[in-house]
Amino acid sequence: MEKVKAKKHLGQHFLNDQQIAKDIVDGLTLYGDYKEVLEIGPGMGVLTQFLLQNTNYHTRVVDIDGESIEYLKKVFPLKDADVIHADFLKANLSEWYPDKFAIIGNFPYNISTEILFKVLDHREQIPEVVGMFQKEVAERFAAKHGNKTYGITSVLLQAYYDIEYLFTVHENVFTPPPKVKSGVIRLKRNSRDTLPCNEKDFFKVVKAGFGMRRKTLRNALKAINVHNISMDLPIFDKRAEQLSVEDFFMLTNMMTGK
Repeated sequence: MEKVKAKKHLGQHFLNDQQIAKDIVDGLTLYGDYKEVLEIGPGMGVLTQFLLQNTNYHTRVVDIDGESIEYLKKVFPLKDADVIHADFLKANLSEWYPDKFAIIGNFPYNISTEILFKVLDHREQIPEVVGMFQKEVAERFAAKHGNKTYGITSVLLQAYYDIEYLFTVHENVFTPPPKVKSGVIRLKRNSRDTLPCNEKDFFKVVKAGFGMRRKTLRNALKAINVHNISMDLPIFDKRAEQLSVEDFFMLTNMMTGK
């Protein structure tokens, strides 16, 4: 059967290494006791084949590429309802899944961050994510404070998920090969039901802090000093990248008088 042509405008790079595909699928641990897995951007099904071999969960796939959808329907023993032709970013996930589900995929680089922000919106339903990203993006998501790659997305994601960098994937195992290396990470929902601070204020403080990341927090946070807190406190001598997620919780409460 004729293969699916990778489409540049969709950011498609099809993985063609079977062992790496299996390693990615093996990254799912069933953490959170989910029984459903959704694969985003299956392409020609290199991950799908291994997902379907696991009877611990039920697999569905979603792809915006109609050519890929037709290919998957012909090649794999998937029911029509399990092959979804849709834009994941625009989908109403609560209509697809009333209960918990995991997400996995070789994510298109151009929408990978948006995918994880959508995961955040559904964090109570999604206990685990295993995904392949551009290497530097994967490293940023998993970075700890004090690391130069640690940034806004690191803090916002790690407020709700524990993130582990699993392994690096080289360019030559894709068709077409991307110009950069890839990295596979796993996200597991942490034990926080709610944040110990106001969520909107937390997002605002994190974004402002990293908005001028080379400056101290004293300068970066001037615009949102809503509680008239003294900027002489030692924490304001630091830069945003030096603060842990818990430090940002504390700082948010300080800034808002909580």
